[in-house]
Amino acid sequence: MRLFDRSLWIFLLIGVGNTLLSFVIMQGMYALGWGGYWLSSAFAFALTSVLSFFLNKRFSFRNRDSVKHTAWRFALVIGVCYLLAYSAAQPATAWLLDRLLSPHALKVSNDQIALFVGQVLFTGLNYLGQRFFAFAGDKGTGGQ
Repeated sequence: MRLFDRSLWIFLLIGVGNTLLSFVIMQGMYALGWGGYWLSSAFAFALTSVLSFFLNKRFSFRNRDSVKHTAWRFALVIGVCYLLAYSAAQPATAWLLDRLLSPHALKVSNDQIALFVGQVLFTGLNYLGQRFFAFAGDKGTGGQ
């Protein structure tokens, strides 16, 4: 099984749409003061994860297992990836920006940049988790 196959490209295509929608939701919420870093990112991911589940199950990984069988695995992957990516993104972004830029060089907050960094980290971790855990049950699928 190759890592860079059909499933990756379809996953990324679906992910681009979900990422744009999620990014607009979280940045909009953050800018309007409807929750800070954690609430805006969690709300956006909750909404777009449902769409992602069905699209990736059907198109990226061609998984034929029952929704009941795969939904809990998918939710676990989303939760773990979300916590890992966004927990790492906030301090890593602050650390990096502290060393590279003066505190007043940016017109956006560190948290807004960290939201983007978190999305990048999340995407990579999420692909691996979905491919090799959430949708791995139906052998003969997964982009083969």
